[in-house]
Amino acid sequence: MQSPQALTIYRLPIFRDNYVFLWHDPLNQTAAVIDPGDSQPVLDKLQHLQAQLTHLFITHHHWDHIDGISGLQARYPRVKIFGSAVDRGRIPGQTVFLEGGEILEFGGQAIEVLAVPGHTSGHLAYYVLPQANQPGELFCGDTLFGCGCGRLKEGTPAQLWDSLQRIRELPDQTRVWCAHEYTLKNIQFALTVDPNNASLQDRHRTTHLARQHQEATIPTTLGLEKQTNPFLRCEQLELQQAVKATSSLQTFTRLRGMRDQY
Repeated sequence: MQSPQALTIYRLPIFRDNYVFLWHDPLNQTAAVIDPGDSQPVLDKLQHLQAQLTHLFITHHHWDHIDGISGLQARYPRVKIFGSAVDRGRIPGQTVFLEGGEILEFGGQAIEVLAVPGHTSGHLAYYVLPQANQPGELFCGDTLFGCGCGRLKEGTPAQLWDSLQRIRELPDQTRVWCAHEYTLKNIQFALTVDPNNASLQDRHRTTHLARQHQEATIPTTLGLEKQTNPFLRCEQLELQQAVKATSSLQTFTRLRGMRDQY
């Protein structure tokens, strides 16, 4: 649970390894939800908070990110449902169609919409802009994971690599809210191609201990990802040599293929 100013982000685990994020504005007693794959945990949390659901932010159309929409819309019929224009017809009840580059608002905070295709053709990320001494918050769905990235379901390696490079430009302090708890396995894979990375070794120890105690590894920070996530470091000569590549895109493509088989 994290608190950007007066707002609080709740992490709701669903299914085997998914997270839904509920963003609560206690001043107005409203809530926004990111990627509701299941409605019941969200409804339970809203009831506990005595909050009204006003916004649904959808990163992409896969079932484990949208299957709770209908149940939430039935209870809150005036909820605004944001998603990519590319996903028109693939997100139930969608009311707002985004291209990327828009600035949205919830609870007095500005949210920049980022088009990050690759995992899917219409994938979006929602970047809550930093305020005062509070870092930004990135809700990135299945584009960037803890020490990993999403599989290529609809897009190309070049698209996903480009999307990750744009995410990488955000400040190191940015908190990254990934939609799956994949971090430990991703670290184990990363060590096969980057075994001498001391920061990665440290992350493996702390993550292994956290998961032994069933603690979440999300949110992570973009600074930590830049140090340890091989999919953000494809220009580095050591990684290129490890996968026998001669360019950053070739390195990314080979890493993604290797991770698919891991």
